[in-house]
Amino acid sequence: MAKVTRDDVARLAGTSTAVVSYVINNGPRPVAPATRERVLAAIKELGYRPDRVAQAMASRRTDLIGMIVPDARQPFFAEMAHAVERAAADRGKMVLVGNSDYRDEREVHYLRAFLGMRVAGLILVSQGPSDRAAAEIEAWDARVVLLHERPEAIDDVAVVTDDIGGAQLATRHLLEHGHPYVACLGGVEETPSVGDPVADHVEGWRRAMLESGRSTEGRLFSAPYNRYDAYRLALELLSGAQRPPAIFCATDDQAIGVLRAARELRIDVPGELAVAGFDDVKEAALTDPPLTTIASDRPAMARAAVDLVLDDGLRVVGSRRERVRLFPSALIVRRSCGCDG
Repeated sequence: MAKVTRDDVARLAGTSTAVVSYVINNGPRPVAPATRERVLAAIKELGYRPDRVAQAMASRRTDLIGMIVPDARQPFFAEMAHAVERAAADRGKMVLVGNSDYRDEREVHYLRAFLGMRVAGLILVSQGPSDRAAAEIEAWDARVVLLHERPEAIDDVAVVTDDIGGAQLATRHLLEHGHPYVACLGGVEETPSVGDPVADHVEGWRRAMLESGRSTEGRLFSAPYNRYDAYRLALELLSGAQRPPAIFCATDDQAIGVLRAARELRIDVPGELAVAGFDDVKEAALTDPPLTTIASDRPAMARAAVDLVLDDGLRVVGSRRERVRLFPSALIVRRSCGCDG
């Protein structure tokens, strides 16, 4: 049986092959509803299947978007990847996800792999792309959007949250409950001091403490981002003689670990220990007590990232401010801080 071609569809529908292409690709030009229906009916009747490989070779782009995250096991990254996948589907694209495991060589591996597949663009959640990663991106002339503060090494667009402002909101709120100070679970030693969300969360905590006249000396604790290691660290911290009255955690996953440790040590939250996190993952509303945290509009951020990856018109060269989409942070008050919400 002969292979059905785009020409066959055009003849049956009574249109040009260009119109058939516009229907299949949802653009770039609009097609009248009646004409679109004729084309779709012809595609169904003939059993036509577009040759995506041939399309990619012709356009040098596929219907794929590559996304690299540090660790999809962590709820924040999983939820962000899901939001990106939904936004991409609305644009007729699919998403390939790779985990860098916070390692530069893994990030470069996925960059090369995805770019070699001729993805339409890349969405990168990174601690800050290394020089090797930046060189790889430049060599391929790739479309890249960072869901992260953009380093100077990469002149591309970024979609970010107001991480510093959000951390200030959470820390101020804890202090407003009358605690003498708020401790902070930050990142690990390898966390970049500039341009990383966790580093910005620590900076927001520091600013809120200092503006209230409180010292940060000895009150910042290095902690892995995940709940399991944070739990083990919290067991040690909360069982010590200098147990803090309140803790701001750079991630919700850390805060979930702290809540688990407090329960195991029979420390009442929030009566004896107030806790706040950052990210507003779905589990934050289900902890005991429910976790006070900082939220961002992940669906809107995902849509912005996908739009910036796909639309040349949105990526005109401009100032850094114009090329960074900043989304506000919001304080979500629940019972872990001492409120009744």
